[in-house]
Amino acid sequence: MDFFVFVSHEWLLVTTLIVLIYIYVWRDRIKSGRPVSPHEVTRLVNEGNAVLVDLRDSAEFKAGHIVGAINVPYAKLTKESTEVASYKDKTIILIDKLGQHAGAVGRFLGKEGFDVRRLGGGIAEWQAQSLPLVKGK
Repeated sequence: MDFFVFVSHEWLLVTTLIVLIYIYVWRDRIKSGRPVSPHEVTRLVNEGNAVLVDLRDSAEFKAGHIVGAINVPYAKLTKESTEVASYKDKTIILIDKLGQHAGAVGRFLGKEGFDVRRLGGGIAEWQAQSLPLVKGK
């Protein structure tokens, strides 16, 4: 009951706090890269505006990956990594298995000045929509 009394008396303070929390969460989400659908990925790649970066390990990449993707395993991506440095002028689309690592890598690359997007749902979503994968290197 005291909580509701406080909120009703200090509504401006509570509203400000809620707005600040929302802005903080939204800013962090944007920095990690906006999630895009498989069809949006296809459109961006066909226009020549995007580079696909697959964050899965080499074995998973060879088992099946999107045509044209480059493999930069999540564990090997550091500030010294040069695999994506030459693509700073393009949109980087991050791909992983289910989306578990793409956010962290997206934040890292966003801080380095890259335009980053994430394949929403990862490669699992790509497969669920029966889109093609290639095997091998």
